[in-house]
Amino acid sequence: MAKNDPRMVALDALVACLDDGKPLDDLLQRDRRHNALESRDRALVQTVTAETCRRLGQIDACLKACMKRPLPHKERVARAILRMGAAQLLFLEFAPHAAVSTSVDLARKRVKAHAPLVNAVLRRLGREGAKMIARQDVARLNTPRWLMDGWRRSYGDETARAIAEAHSKRAPLDLTVKSDPVVWASRLDARLLPTGGLRRAAGGGIEGLPGYDTGAWWVQDAAASLPARLLGDVAGKIVLDLCAAPGGKTAQLAAAGAHVTAVDLSERRLARLAENMKRLDLEIATVTGDAVSWRPEAPVDAVLLDAPCSGTGTIRRHPDIAWTKSADDPERLSQLQRRMIDNALACLKPDGVLVYAVCSLQAQEGEGQLEAALGRNPDATLEPVEAAEIGGVAELVDARGCLRTLPCHMAHDGGVDGFYAMRLRRSG
Repeated sequence: MAKNDPRMVALDALVACLDDGKPLDDLLQRDRRHNALESRDRALVQTVTAETCRRLGQIDACLKACMKRPLPHKERVARAILRMGAAQLLFLEFAPHAAVSTSVDLARKRVKAHAPLVNAVLRRLGREGAKMIARQDVARLNTPRWLMDGWRRSYGDETARAIAEAHSKRAPLDLTVKSDPVVWASRLDARLLPTGGLRRAAGGGIEGLPGYDTGAWWVQDAAASLPARLLGDVAGKIVLDLCAAPGGKTAQLAAAGAHVTAVDLSERRLARLAENMKRLDLEIATVTGDAVSWRPEAPVDAVLLDAPCSGTGTIRRHPDIAWTKSADDPERLSQLQRRMIDNALACLKPDGVLVYAVCSLQAQEGEGQLEAALGRNPDATLEPVEAAEIGGVAELVDARGCLRTLPCHMAHDGGVDGFYAMRLRRSG
């Protein structure tokens, strides 16, 4: 088996992700073997790794049922091979012979002593796996308890379960267009969503789609496109986009006519953002800076702060988040977010507007920030969001007038990522 075999790349990524807690996307982006693969093989790696993470609880339950005793914790590679093979057999509908044989080949190459076990367990799953998964509680198994408990406290039992069930489905491909969404919906074989974006079925490469080379659109979840719209008409205004990378919201603001300065702490991510803006033919300024303390030379009209967060609202697109984050992360990050909110408000002119957003479902990173921010900043007031500003989808606005999207919202359209956004105005 060649070193750059896609399944070998997937195996190493899963071990580093699920055993060492490293983000799956970062692992693949930094892996030269992955980047050297043909597009079809890269897609295979991404599909297998993502689905293994998405169905991890179910997979582990099936593997446990097929073994007299679990593998020792140190047998990381053998466990990852079994998980990958199970994902291919049970959820990706790979040919059983191919799923088993390639997994055994991996084992012979990397953990030879466990090759017979891999063969026996996966063959049994091929025979009995369908009946096993038919009896499983999908939402419970694929959701760590700390996440489910937090969602129950925030949204109630029924909605918490609906969120978890939404994560079992692969997210569609959402696009934001510069202009003429109806025309581009036809050209891209996409549906026009009430929120104004376009939606295609999941899967397939994007580089060959119409309009990619000319920068007519960019990839952006429907919910992720909403916070920038809460700044209203930004044409001709000076706007800061704090924690801007990878740049979807930056592109929205620039395309709407704003004079945008994109600020991010990571030079690498900021360079990637600049490349994206070049493809889109959008002019912006970039600054490497920390949103906790960086200030512009003069106060600005508006600030969009898409703050670092636990990312639990994006589990359907990044299923590894459920297993790489812990219960401590939201509280730790909420402390950082508070400092960023205060600094962002200080960057505004009198009567300027801040939109604070996070792609998190955890209340301490979202709803819990509102009253705390108002208490610390007496010159700030909440400016409620109207449903008409986001395509008339009233379920996406909470009782306080803040944006709150859940993966189970817009279910008839395929769902959305989880986001929270509040709009604050600095008094004149």
